[in-house]
Amino acid sequence: MSEWANNRTLQILTAAEKGGYGVIAQTCYDAHSVIGLVRAAERNNSPAILQLFPVTLAYGGGPFLQFCLNAAHGAKVPISVHLDHATSTEQLELAVGLAEQGIAFDSIMVDASHADTDEENIAEAKPWVDRARKAGVAVEVELGRLEGGEAGLRMISGAKMTDPKKADAFMKGTGATILAPSIGNLHGSYINPPNFKTEILRDLRKTFEGRGIPICLHGTDELPDELFRECVKAGVSKFNVNSWARDPYVKKLAAGLQDKPFPDAVEEATEEFAKVVERFIILFESAGERQQEAFNVRDGG
Repeated sequence: MSEWANNRTLQILTAAEKGGYGVIAQTCYDAHSVIGLVRAAERNNSPAILQLFPVTLAYGGGPFLQFCLNAAHGAKVPISVHLDHATSTEQLELAVGLAEQGIAFDSIMVDASHADTDEENIAEAKPWVDRARKAGVAVEVELGRLEGGEAGLRMISGAKMTDPKKADAFMKGTGATILAPSIGNLHGSYINPPNFKTEILRDLRKTFEGRGIPICLHGTDELPDELFRECVKAGVSKFNVNSWARDPYVKKLAAGLQDKPFPDAVEEATEEFAKVVERFIILFESAGERQQEAFNVRDGG
């Protein structure tokens, strides 16, 4: 991992992997949610990942990304900035192009899971992984396919479970450094209770432990706390979280704007967002001084 020694996302996730805890990767849509995430992380002395969807990057462009980078990197705790589910040439060109101009995500997801085969996935992802690496941006890829959809993401059908036996060749083929597996998780609401194949996570952990390839869990809407804990124990270090915090934030802001001054409504909504983030920080056990390794990020250690 020497070439990634100063990559903030990988430092945070490597420390989490060593420490046996998880890190929240919270999707943010605006400045208020960004501030809410930073507040929650600082109050709990916890690392975190500030995550954007491509639709948010397209809307705010380089100036909003720079704001996110300033807020995250200027925090009192380690926070990185990650782009989730970049699937199209347009989305990837915007993210990688900004990085080449000096406004760089710490990490991005090059999502080619729509490909019919692993070989096609690799062929589509690798050129972007190579360009991102030259700009110092770590890349997450998905082996298998999650179905479903969320706000700002296209709908995907035809889930394919990750085959752990193919994971090593897949990561070597793409050159990526973060793996998102398909284990029965899906984007959006679960029609039936989730049935996760956590043995896939344990097999992946055995394959990649100590090699600087952390595991990311997508599709966390509505999951019970015990399943989150099980996934932490099975080796997941990055947990993508979206609507858990987004929906209460939007509801609180909309209600507050009906009868409160704008600054007061925004403050209450920001705190609502931060409270949800804090709940996951505690659930994932990333709060407190025992995570001291992650705090070396701020000093480039």
